[in-house]
Amino acid sequence: MKKISLLIHKITHWEYWPFGIVYIPMHFVWFYYSFRARSFFFFNAANPSIRNGGFLMESKKEIYDIIPAQFYPKTILVTLGNAFETAKESCIKAGLHYPLIAKPDIGMRGMAVQKLESDSDLLAYFHKANFNFLIQEFVDLPNEVGIFYVRNPGQSKGKITGIVAKEYLIVTGDGKSSLKNLVESNPRYHLQLGALAKMYGEKLLNVPARGEMVNLVPYGNHARGSRFINATHLATEQLTDTINRLCTQVPHFYYGRLDIKYDTWDELEIGRNISIIELNGAGSEPTHIYDPGQSIFTAWKEISRHFGMLFRISMINYRNGFPFLKFREGLEMFRQNSRHVRKLESF
Repeated sequence: MKKISLLIHKITHWEYWPFGIVYIPMHFVWFYYSFRARSFFFFNAANPSIRNGGFLMESKKEIYDIIPAQFYPKTILVTLGNAFETAKESCIKAGLHYPLIAKPDIGMRGMAVQKLESDSDLLAYFHKANFNFLIQEFVDLPNEVGIFYVRNPGQSKGKITGIVAKEYLIVTGDGKSSLKNLVESNPRYHLQLGALAKMYGEKLLNVPARGEMVNLVPYGNHARGSRFINATHLATEQLTDTINRLCTQVPHFYYGRLDIKYDTWDELEIGRNISIIELNGAGSEPTHIYDPGQSIFTAWKEISRHFGMLFRISMINYRNGFPFLKFREGLEMFRQNSRHVRKLESF
């Protein structure tokens, strides 16, 4: 019965529909802008300092390297072929201490992201990963938000086009139910049970005390059970000035989403006590569309609106001398991405 109930829940809540299904109508919008640009791969010109404009196969480490260091967590890159002892030594030199976050350098939808509590966790991740990955300090700030930022090249000020607030996958103990039981009581969380079982194993049988809150996925990712809430109405002039001041320090960054951890909203508005967890480029989704209270038609409207902004920015940069990807280069990018996704899925 549980399987049938979950299936019905997924069917009746479009936010769980497969990416390929949600985006079927958007292909026609993309073809329209591709025709106008005379290129299927015009998007790479949107953010010239990021590989492929940040659409696919971009390196997170390369993106961090162009962000002022005070705005993001301490991070090191571990490449295939590195010895575990070398990675451990690099962590020590960088001043990294547990807990840590490990994630693929080229990532997608939260796949293969894990919190590491000890050397044994790091060693297990090291042996399992068949891709380059990052080890990053865990940012212990209670809130996370995704802010979509757009600025036309040549303009000094951009705008916020969407804000998504994120509620983590947190369960509250009743003193009787196991973590597994608590997860199963919430359809959103239950859909993550397979992934949680891989992460926690028998720990899911633990029974938290009454009132004890357990954060099972300490990062805001919709595909990993977080609830997304449209908070675009909070895009004040002060917040816009703060985000603009930050983004204009990133060379040739004009279009994308910043995932930011923060303590209080007042501090976020002035840019104090914040940390950029990720900066995403041309492949960014306006993730405020995944608010459960919004319809699929609202989502399509927002995606189309952002495609239009992506097109306009790319065209301006193209006229300023930044070329589009050649057709063969674009196809190769998609082939590489397909191979990489298979690696992440098998993790």
